[in-house]
Amino acid sequence: MFFDYEGRHVPQVTFRMFAETRWYNLSTAELFDYKTVVVFAVLGAFTKPHASTQLLGYNKHTEKFKANGVDEIVCIAVNDPFSLATWARHEGANQVRFIPDANGEFTREMGMMVNFSDRGMGQRSWRYSMLVRDGIIEKMFVERDGFETAPVVSNAETMLNYLSSETEKPKQTAVLGQLWRAMLSA
Repeated sequence: MFFDYEGRHVPQVTFRMFAETRWYNLSTAELFDYKTVVVFAVLGAFTKPHASTQLLGYNKHTEKFKANGVDEIVCIAVNDPFSLATWARHEGANQVRFIPDANGEFTREMGMMVNFSDRGMGQRSWRYSMLVRDGIIEKMFVERDGFETAPVVSNAETMLNYLSSETEKPKQTAVLGQLWRAMLSA
């Protein structure tokens, strides 16, 4: 149904952004290169019943994400920048960066575009999350059920569990490395 892009580079697109009084371009290279970024996608701003739950989970756990090496948390939606900015203010989500994929180019390239015209919503993004390191998609969590159900795998807790298990491995390696050096010097 949807594509799994783990191990591949994020699609190369340019997002049209708006800040204060001017438009500007933001490339995926600027957004993802040389950083560790957690991305989650929602159907759109204010979409009920679970987009806010997903958003607020990521916003709430920002410090835990940073402690696990994440530089930025990004929400991508097939929306205009004005709708996303209004939604961010409404939810008090000041720890998440909102990226408007107004024309759906990124979402389409990710293979996550879904047609909700029968619900009066047009083309939208399927709900998913992913961990991107230096522009490469390391891990993806794609929801299996429709948007009416609560996020099961694209929520903040699932991503934190994945990151926590990843951060434990280097600690073990460091301990083994210290033991190895101690054995060599003995």
